[in-house]
Amino acid sequence: MHSPTRRTFLAGALTLTAGGTRAAVPFRVVAFSVPHAEILEFVGRTLAPDFPLKLIVTSGGIRPNALLRHGDADANFFQHEPFLHAEEAQLGVTFAVVPAVHIEPLGIYSRRVATLAEVPQGASVTLPNKVTNFSRGLKLLQESGLIRLRPGDGTFATVQEVAENPKSLCSVEIAPAQLPRSLDDVSLAVINSNHALETGLIPARDALALERTEGNPYANVLVTTQALAGDERILRLAALLTSAEVSRFIRDRYRGSVIPVRTTRSDTSTPIGPSEPDPHRWWVFTPSSRPDGRVTIEVHTLTKMLIVNDPI
Repeated sequence: MHSPTRRTFLAGALTLTAGGTRAAVPFRVVAFSVPHAEILEFVGRTLAPDFPLKLIVTSGGIRPNALLRHGDADANFFQHEPFLHAEEAQLGVTFAVVPAVHIEPLGIYSRRVATLAEVPQGASVTLPNKVTNFSRGLKLLQESGLIRLRPGDGTFATVQEVAENPKSLCSVEIAPAQLPRSLDDVSLAVINSNHALETGLIPARDALALERTEGNPYANVLVTTQALAGDERILRLAALLTSAEVSRFIRDRYRGSVIPVRTTRSDTSTPIGPSEPDPHRWWVFTPSSRPDGRVTIEVHTLTKMLIVNDPI
């Protein structure tokens, strides 16, 4: 098991959205090292050095939702909503969700073949051993023409839904963080982009096939507890993560391997959370309930008395 590491940004006074200040209370966020912690470090270093962010960085050896459930963290940033729903069912809790930040396309990788057409009969394929991402991997194999799934009911696909397997592929489920290491032993590995990046793979360059981003339901979200859904720290962090600045950072740093969800209005927008708040610019945050009982934090901008919905 990997032990988490902690990184704390400057714990100065926290600038409130209403213009006041309060003594900073460290805000503990569990994040995977790549790209989540890197994005949060950019936020703390460049956009909001006054924000009292304490990062708990892991590569998958701990269960971030369990830490959140038991009060050992205030938020986490590592997962998409389908995975979150499965975790909530297991933990018996409903969390609050901040708008989507980015997509990490699942990819098919190999060190034995240069194209999918070269995949041999009876080849072994490693896939994530998490239900949501295993299903996601099967769908990617189908999109890539390697298998065909029976029409499903919208739930997670399993090996029982494989209707055609012309190359007689053999699936092997292993922990997501171990998938890159399996490349020396199998013909194909279906790897989460964050774990690919951690091991030096560049999904936009090295993957034989990548998930489509259009209509992709696996965007990564910032998650907190229902009790903290209205806390000014999570609301400010929501605005920062869905800002034009973070969107540009993701595009420039990961160059297609991680895709920002936000569509920026311009490349010259004002940074969020300045040390001297602009009296004509505030961030307005609205925790709202959805039919499924989940709290979603909506982020808006109030500038010169005009409310502009930020495209998420």
